[in-house]
Amino acid sequence: MFSTFSRLSGLAAALLLAGCAGTPRPVEEPARPQPPSSPSAPVQPQSPAAVPAVGGAPAPLPLARPLQAADWSELPGWAGDAVEEAWPPFLASCRALARQALWQPVCEAARGLGERPAPATVRRFFETRFSPWRVSNPDGTREGLITGYYEPLIKGSRVRSKAYSWPVLGVPDDLLTIDLGDVLPDLKGQRVRGRLVGNKVLPYYSRADIARMPERFAGKTLLYAEDPVELFFLQVQGSGRVQLPDGSMLRLAYGDANGHPYQSIGKWLVDKGEMKLEQASMDGIKAWARANPARLQEMLNANPSYIFFREVSSTASGPVGALGQPLTEGRSMAVDPRSIPLGAPVFLSTTQPNSTQALRRLVLAQDTGSAIKGGVRGDFFWGFGAEAGVRAGRMRQKGEMWVLWPRDQVPR
Repeated sequence: MFSTFSRLSGLAAALLLAGCAGTPRPVEEPARPQPPSSPSAPVQPQSPAAVPAVGGAPAPLPLARPLQAADWSELPGWAGDAVEEAWPPFLASCRALARQALWQPVCEAARGLGERPAPATVRRFFETRFSPWRVSNPDGTREGLITGYYEPLIKGSRVRSKAYSWPVLGVPDDLLTIDLGDVLPDLKGQRVRGRLVGNKVLPYYSRADIARMPERFAGKTLLYAEDPVELFFLQVQGSGRVQLPDGSMLRLAYGDANGHPYQSIGKWLVDKGEMKLEQASMDGIKAWARANPARLQEMLNANPSYIFFREVSSTASGPVGALGQPLTEGRSMAVDPRSIPLGAPVFLSTTQPNSTQALRRLVLAQDTGSAIKGGVRGDFFWGFGAEAGVRAGRMRQKGEMWVLWPRDQVPR
């Protein structure tokens, strides 16, 4: 939604039509605008029910622990999952986790089994080396929202022309990232972005400002996109691939963000009376843009958030997530690392997009996103291309999650 794949992160904010309950998850949700080094400010937990205290004043119940010890029998569908499919992304997680003392023994044991152990060996490894811990929300509930994201493809060129005229920008030199924890220890991990003017730090330029001052950012242009709306959705996802005129491909990853809050252009179109709620999909937004070229920039500017990219190797098997490892289609997920440790295996129990058909499988918590906040909250990675985009755009399901943690260890 991809942190570094999103990166939004990111790529990732409110629903396409925030506040409109019951709508499918929009493809425009920015799941990835936040790299692992830039966690956003903590989200306030839901307030639990109050109980009477001495003197009659209400006192809130204590918040539930996000991870609670569970048993393998509690995981619905665990026995039916092809857990061997999660082995390659688990080894990828180990490449990042093996530096931590907690993970060294289990990751060393995993490497000893090789890259393609037998399915029964993989299942036995997880069941003997790990214990399940149920993920709960602050109010003690056990269900949460599961959305989806994907890696889009757009067309672009390294040379500006009439056909390719929309700049794809790298990270500007004057973009500051300030760690508030350096000033106040209580704010450790919280960061703001801005620019230095004299001796003052001001908010960085908004999307409208950037569009109005192309000459200021000309030196940071990586390439030029064919379609501005496709480029917008690439920014929303926070990462993706670009097909050049000669047919070759390159990959863009999340570089940084301007720090402005994400605003839904779908919601903007509905609020303006330009379309109905049920029309506010990716295809609906594209159709409106084609029919209203004179108002295209006005629509884009409704979202002041802007994502800057960096070009990365196109040889990786998937886009790189917040863990610094390639994501795996159908086996990687973005989580809130304050509730679910980044890199850990997670058993997910949810349903297919817009369906009651079960989707139960072992995934790896390998990414984060600005919209992925809370205990039971996940963003399922559907992979690359248009079909993955359709699935991601339709996914807004209820779900439950269990973290698999090294046996005889207690998650902090």
